[in-house]
Amino acid sequence: MPRGPTQATPRAAIVLLHGGGWSSGSAEWMHDDAKRYAGLGMVAIAGEYRLSDQKSVTPLDAMRDVRDLIRWVRTKSTGLSVNPHRIAAYGVSAGGHLALSAAVFPYTEEDRTSAVPDILVLISPPVSLLNDKWPQLLLGTRTEAKSISPAENLTQRLPPIVIVEGAADTVTPPLATRLFCDRAKQLGGACELNLYPNLGHILSRNLDPRAQEEGPFDPDPDAVLDAHAKIDAFLRRVGFLR
Repeated sequence: MPRGPTQATPRAAIVLLHGGGWSSGSAEWMHDDAKRYAGLGMVAIAGEYRLSDQKSVTPLDAMRDVRDLIRWVRTKSTGLSVNPHRIAAYGVSAGGHLALSAAVFPYTEEDRTSAVPDILVLISPPVSLLNDKWPQLLLGTRTEAKSISPAENLTQRLPPIVIVEGAADTVTPPLATRLFCDRAKQLGGACELNLYPNLGHILSRNLDPRAQEEGPFDPDPDAVLDAHAKIDAFLRRVGFLR
């Protein structure tokens, strides 16, 4: 929660989803970002979701968890002093897929509270899963990767989107991201793509393909600061930050 006195006007919220290939990571990975956004005046929530284990848990379960989390923020909005119509989903890598999926694949499920975010902030998101064998391995026989691939299932206008990605990303290739952003705009949405030359996955200076996939990551500090500035400007334009 932001420091200082409680505001009479409910605040915007941001739900932050970590990366890790749907199979590793934790909410703690997003604590620094959560503190940064709380410092800017938003209610920031580092989200937890089930991790795929190549047995009974798959990305489908993580997708459901993220929908449940966004619904939870909306249903608890009064107690959290949150505007239920100002909920951002922020996702890094696989977390970007999960954030985006909440908008592309809406479900009614157990109640009528919407799980669709009001805006999306995506860092190196896998928008297309067709050429990636890993998601299919995690899904097993439960479904085809194409069925949970946002780019291949985009048929409706999405909430406003800002995307940050390295132009040399070999994990989530920017060509697919460009095509996705173009398609989102064709459907009437707003999609801002910020590509950073000579940087890889999650703005890493380490361009070795294996390192881009597994680490160690070496985010370029200047690019990170510039990305923060661009994301903050986007949040101000859409009324999430003052």
